[in-house]
Amino acid sequence: MFAAAMIAVIAALVLVVIRVVKGPTIFDRVLAGNSVGTLAIILVAVLGFLNGRPEFLDIALTYGVLNLISTLAILKFFRHGDLAHDAQEDDA
Repeated sequence: MFAAAMIAVIAALVLVVIRVVKGPTIFDRVLAGNSVGTLAIILVAVLGFLNGRPEFLDIALTYGVLNLISTLAILKFFRHGDLAHDAQEDDA
């Protein structure tokens, strides 16, 4: 059952990587990159369960937090041109 889940996740990963390469806009590519990270988290968790290594779940959770932070940083960079942009600068 879990081996079939791993095969399905790998197939979805291949499709999402194609979207990263062929995405029409940069935001489509960022969203696809975030999906790659999410599928990698699922893959690590299933692999850890299949191998009987529960510490893989800790690695998957850490990678999930890094995936979220990096996606937000990339989107802020593409919107404002730098990561140090302050929202109060727009009000002035």
